Amino acid sequence: MKFHRVFILLFVLSGSLFSQNSWKTQADFEKLTARGLHKETTAYPGDSTIDVTYYGLNLNLTFQPNYLKGALTVGLRPAMASLSSFFLDLQPSMTVDSVTLNGAMLNFMHSGSRLQITLPRAYDKGENASPTVYYQGLPGSSGFGSFIFSTHGASYPVIWSLSEPYGASDWFPCKDTPGDKADSSDVTVTAPRFFTVASNGTLQSELNNTDDTKTTHWKNHYPIAQYLISIAMTNYDLYTNYFKYSPKDSMIVTHYVYPEQNTPENRALMDKTADMLRIFSNKYELYPFIKEKYGHAQFGWEGGMEHQTITSLVNFDEDLVSHELAHQWFGDKVTCRDWNDIWLNEGFATYSEAVYFENSRGKAAYESDIQGLMNAAKNAQGSIYVTDISSEQNIFDYSRTYAKAATVLHMLRGIVGDSTFFRILRTYLDAPKLAYGTAVTADFQAAAEKVYGQSLDYFFKEWIYGAGYPVYSYSWKSSPLGNGEYQIQLNISQDQTKGTPVFTMPLQIRFSTKSDGDTLLTVFNNQNNQNFVLTVKGEPQRLYFDPNAWILKDMGSTSGDIVPVYTYRLDQNYPNPFNPGTTIRFHVGPAKREGALQDASITIFDLLGRQVAVIFSEKQIVPGDYEVVFHPSKYNITSGTYYYQLEAGGYLQTKKMLYIK
Repeated sequence: MKFHRVFILLFVLSGSLFSQNSWKTQADFEKLTARGLHKETTAYPGDSTIDVTYYGLNLNLTFQPNYLKGALTVGLRPAMASLSSFFLDLQPSMTVDSVTLNGAMLNFMHSGSRLQITLPRAYDKGENASPTVYYQGLPGSSGFGSFIFSTHGASYPVIWSLSEPYGASDWFPCKDTPGDKADSSDVTVTAPRFFTVASNGTLQSELNNTDDTKTTHWKNHYPIAQYLISIAMTNYDLYTNYFKYSPKDSMIVTHYVYPEQNTPENRALMDKTADMLRIFSNKYELYPFIKEKYGHAQFGWEGGMEHQTITSLVNFDEDLVSHELAHQWFGDKVTCRDWNDIWLNEGFATYSEAVYFENSRGKAAYESDIQGLMNAAKNAQGSIYVTDISSEQNIFDYSRTYAKAATVLHMLRGIVGDSTFFRILRTYLDAPKLAYGTAVTADFQAAAEKVYGQSLDYFFKEWIYGAGYPVYSYSWKSSPLGNGEYQIQLNISQDQTKGTPVFTMPLQIRFSTKSDGDTLLTVFNNQNNQNFVLTVKGEPQRLYFDPNAWILKDMGSTSGDIVPVYTYRLDQNYPNPFNPGTTIRFHVGPAKREGALQDASITIFDLLGRQVAVIFSEKQIVPGDYEVVFHPSKYNITSGTYYYQLEAGGYLQTKKMLYIK
């Protein structure tokens, strides 16, 4: 999931769930616990006594009056012996009329957000049962908008869902945790014929009824988490293209588009989806739901949500489309088992944007995207492993869950190398206990270490469970050894004020010499103050610290190196989304003519390109780092997406931000 341009989501719970543990023996459990890689402290509302195997939703929806009548059939197996009752999560805005099993009425009690159901007898562990809950009401809309009745264009009705993280129980009874996937699902919607309904899986039927309604049936054949079940419905135009994944085979790609936005420009953007599918299938593995479809359905939320096989999104920007598509691998095929490990969904999807840019536009595009993520990651507070999942804001903090998590994957790639890195991702996706299932961080670490062949314990402890990033200082000097060789004495120190006391990392150091070119060396830095003795061929002239920018870091004092030169750069605003204000940082480089000064400005525009405000404007500015705070209340503007633009010395860069009142 992604807020327009930069964000994503999830929520908070009560109760307990212990399922699909990532250890095989008690010794494995103790080993993980000792390493700090297993946290059995997360509470969820889902009933741990049942294993959900199926969700079948049969919905009747009206617009004005906005109302839902539903029948939910849930397939389940007891996870304990002699189960006589269980509960599902359903918010109090919905009223339960009855619960049946094999035609017989069951006793139930709906109190608060819990629907307690009594079975007609005690069921054995592993025995199948499929009760049906009949319910109705106006669904709630918690979190990011779990079920919305709205309009688009010239007041055309639109209905859509967005359940992540805790919104599924706003509109259907479920076990509201990502840790228990159903094996399959059905969504059947009866609504006025005006509506075209998009949902998960494959379209089974569309039947016109005699009362001017239409019944649409979608079936999903793959395991699915409750929050990935979705509907989106309005007077869509359907635009299709195909992903040709072998000389003889193709998969349909469906785009459900608002008619007023079915433009040549948007169709050109939609056509890029097939190429994204090709790139990710080559880098990761074949699209995981190849027997069904991939598609998009426009909705009114300012961003996108990776509903399985049918992403809901606001527009077709490349970064948004590639992000949500990548979730089909990281988030939908392999889903975070708990919201603490949300980085396994969002960090991977955010990093995949850079992978797409690298493979469609080249290495420079990848490096530019990573640099932007690193800038945002420096604003992260706390560990990537989310210790407080009491709000979606904590879970989906952009700087931490998206930007820093993606940067961690970039750093891992730098440590293990390109081919090993992508083999790690494929191994993780295909692990028998993870594929089409759920995972925690320890599972990904195990896959990484298995492929790499070495422990990466230090890396995961400091970057996933630790906080901050290193601030390096260094000094060096050289002396001749004879035969054209020089000995270098290098000192590297770290600032301890950024979080983790010591960041243990392999560091690349490159020396340029007078006559023998460049020498690239790697040192393993694991102390706050550490000395290294190195040897190079030729007299060293300059040291380049982390020359390929593999590490999230700041630089302190240096000795023996040149003074860094500023480049032009516009950072992502922080926080984002924001209310009441947000900080915009930018960097101004030197003028084209040495010694000259230049003008610089930061301008805010709305989605239509109309100027809203000029929040920074300076004449004859000197090169360096700058920041400005934007307070929308000063300009009497409404919630929504805005552009901010840096213009300086002929340089122009624009980014997006989301203001939420």
